[in-house]
Amino acid sequence: MDRNPSPPPEEDETEAGEEADAIGETVYSKHWLFSTLTRLIQMVTDQESGPSDSSVELTDDLEEDLCRVWDMAMDKDVAVFLQEFKAPDILLGVIAKSRSPRLTEICVGILGNMACFHDTCVSLSQNSDLSVLLLLLGDNDPPTLLETCRLLLTCLSQPDVAPLWLERIRQQPAVCGSLCFIMSSSTNVDLLVKVGELVDKLFDEDEELMKSWVSTPASDSDPNKDTQQDMASSLLEAATQLRSESPEALEVYLHSLQLLTTVEEGMQALVSDGACGREVWTFVCKIVCEDLCQEEDPPLILQEQKALLAPALALLSALHSSLQTTISTKHTLSTDSLLHERHRGVCLRFAIILLFRFHNLCLFLTGTELLGSLIRILQFNAEWRQSRTDGNSESEESQKEEDEQLKALVETTAEFLSAVLMQLNKVKLAALQFTNSNKF
Repeated sequence: MDRNPSPPPEEDETEAGEEADAIGETVYSKHWLFSTLTRLIQMVTDQESGPSDSSVELTDDLEEDLCRVWDMAMDKDVAVFLQEFKAPDILLGVIAKSRSPRLTEICVGILGNMACFHDTCVSLSQNSDLSVLLLLLGDNDPPTLLETCRLLLTCLSQPDVAPLWLERIRQQPAVCGSLCFIMSSSTNVDLLVKVGELVDKLFDEDEELMKSWVSTPASDSDPNKDTQQDMASSLLEAATQLRSESPEALEVYLHSLQLLTTVEEGMQALVSDGACGREVWTFVCKIVCEDLCQEEDPPLILQEQKALLAPALALLSALHSSLQTTISTKHTLSTDSLLHERHRGVCLRFAIILLFRFHNLCLFLTGTELLGSLIRILQFNAEWRQSRTDGNSESEESQKEEDEQLKALVETTAEFLSAVLMQLNKVKLAALQFTNSNKF
């Protein structure tokens, strides 16, 4: 006897429906995500109908759900789905109209997580509305600034889209002023660390951008132009703040300052009249002498501190040469002119003035502390290499492999120490000549 087939079990229908609603291989719901984004759009729409000068607070429920989307965007399947659903257009539109700092932070954070994946980062970077993100660098909300810098740094780390972002940044002169303002005024350690990483990445990727930022005055459109410090001073201010709060974060700032010394414009920004070269010199000397590679440390400390010592000593070495050239050009008096003043009985006084003017920036350098630090670095390197050989803890092949960063540190230290010792000899010789010329 024929009969109609039995209907499929309800469980099978439920499972099929759940699979259709799932995003990729995840358990996240497409329907829930659509609903959350719809509520977000509705909130912004309602916001526009209110007073234009009032801030708007997120409801607890919507904030919680948007934070879930923020976390979900770290999943590749979700990031791809959001891209296909045109979520970046929605989020950028919300950012442009938002009057809620927390909402802006969350939206930028979602975009930042999406940018962690190559394909979504490339697709996202093609969006012409992304210039709004650069304007956010002038915002006064630290969490928003932190997420904006994280997003920019993530995109700049993708070789395929880095040139596109560099071009956008070059076209926005206010970016430099905004970053300088943050570095020179913020006390938020996390923000200073992320801004330092961003500036270091920009300088490393685009030398022309670095040149323009150290030689171009503040833009007239920059709201902080009256109080803005120059790039070198801003880097120094942030580094000074981080020395006490987060010493391990100093590396990017020392490296950025060291990069300035590799171009003429950057060196002039450090050693010209009114520049901060003296302050940078004193600050870095203190780091090397007081914070790094101390007498009681084991030789292995070089491996831990090489990333900080390498840019620090490279910076000091470059400043030593350039600062002495600048000072000697401006302030030294010839021996003949001193001898000409001998009949007035002031030769020795002028000689002392000469020595102090010529070497007032390298008193740290000629002191025993910095000399001791330079010698100690070379000594620790020799002891560490000897311990590796004696211990036979590594294969012969691995022992032959050069640590490029440590090798560069040792070479810079040796060259710097040589320059210091030569300068000391010149000082002693000059002092002796002036002393003899004062004998009547």
